[in-house]
Amino acid sequence: MKKKLSIAIGGFLTASMMLTACGGTTSSTEPTSGSAEDDYKVATVRWADWGEDYHKGFPDQAAAEAGINITWNTILNSDWGDKKAVLLAGGNLPDAFVGSICFTETDILTNAGTFIALDDYIDEYMPNLKKIMEEDETMRALATSADGHIYGLPSKKPCRPTVANQMFINKVWLDNLGLSVPTTYDEYVEVLRAFRDEDANGNGDPTDEIPFGQGYADSVMFFCLPFGTTIGADSTYMMAVQDGKPVYLPITDNYKDGIKAMHECFEEGLIDPEIFTEDTSMRDAKLMSETPIVGSAPGWTADATFGANADQYAALPALVGPDGNQYISSDPEHWNYSRYEFVVTSDCKDPGPLLAWADKFYSEDASIQNFYGAFGVGVEKDESAGTYKVLEPNDGNSADTFAWIKSLRDFGPKYVADGFNDKVSYAGENGDAAKLLLDKDVKQYACEAYPNVSYTPDQLNTLATLYADLEAYVSSNQATWVADGGLDEQWDKYISQLEMMGINDFLQIQQDAYDCYNANK
Repeated sequence: MKKKLSIAIGGFLTASMMLTACGGTTSSTEPTSGSAEDDYKVATVRWADWGEDYHKGFPDQAAAEAGINITWNTILNSDWGDKKAVLLAGGNLPDAFVGSICFTETDILTNAGTFIALDDYIDEYMPNLKKIMEEDETMRALATSADGHIYGLPSKKPCRPTVANQMFINKVWLDNLGLSVPTTYDEYVEVLRAFRDEDANGNGDPTDEIPFGQGYADSVMFFCLPFGTTIGADSTYMMAVQDGKPVYLPITDNYKDGIKAMHECFEEGLIDPEIFTEDTSMRDAKLMSETPIVGSAPGWTADATFGANADQYAALPALVGPDGNQYISSDPEHWNYSRYEFVVTSDCKDPGPLLAWADKFYSEDASIQNFYGAFGVGVEKDESAGTYKVLEPNDGNSADTFAWIKSLRDFGPKYVADGFNDKVSYAGENGDAAKLLLDKDVKQYACEAYPNVSYTPDQLNTLATLYADLEAYVSSNQATWVADGGLDEQWDKYISQLEMMGINDFLQIQQDAYDCYNANK
């Protein structure tokens, strides 16, 4: 599972008492000169108090090579909420922030004068990034805001899959019942019927099995995936691209057919009757029950979805749907690429050397170290072969936690070209390795996703109110149609109501943003 967490990065506040109050810590690179002009303050956020090792590898080494001194301000995520508004209203700013979720696009575009445009600095101080953006049109389109300027540096992470969340099925249950892994939607439904009717988990109770349950992804859209509901990342407004045109999935025939099919399964008792009403604790209790009771559900990986029961589950193949096609949920431009990974504030007196330092992050060596840890700590490089091995943790932590402790992990500038993942191996068990292994079997079914577009401030303001109402109406009807049916009779009224609520304005915003994105390539 990839949980979408809402975080932001706190500023380096000049007053040390304010730093202490918000739980921040500071540390500096070894001075390379005595000039104050070479000193920069950089702020970032951490999920937990993992110490300062994350910057002591490549980031600090690169700063020394660049001849600058970095004073790091590490802010705990839990402390940022109370400080953000004050900072944007005129608090003392650091020179830069690292991390794509430090500020939303709305924050950046509506606070004119707080964050500087980087276009000219990239041309002069960032040859690595400039070359990358010339060769990878996605990086340029992603970095360019709706007003044509670049306010934050983009990133493409290493060792990220093509497939996003996916469906899993209990392989032990299949074996217990003498069934094969389904390969089509119709076969999948037959398997769910067997899970319903028989003692699939072998505990002597043939009534405690839940054939399909809520997982760690949109369970409705993933159940309907064989019908073409190719949902992307969480922040894409349920948009997709079909025949080169942006579409809103909840008004497509794919969605309509999928919901009708899901209702039939709901009526048959193949779907958890509490799927629309249970909270996350109820969901987790079912997914991680001591005796497994959920036959199938969506998530990121089996271990992230089913916990201690993970070894019972296997990824479903991309099921052949009624139209004869196979679909997966794939959205690399949101999962693998990101924008605003490094923003420079108006308080920075000399951005050039700072951005020259950030430019050093745009290499394969830098990217994998900033994702797993420094060479000799998190990664080992074979210079002659040009390959990398991700090392096992040496401190007793999980591989994922160790990577967060020793590197910037998901945050900060990075870039690897297509094919880089083939150069990487893993010394031990690793969630990234497991996901990439799953990826090999289904990535060929990826289709174009709605890209990570940029909106104007006016568009963002409109979307903030317009989409909230649309989403609530769509969700209410979705639950009703899956549980009670009636979609065919109510569809025309549903579309008419969405039009009255402004769906055409919403679609025009998405089309305009999509056109702007493509124009920036």
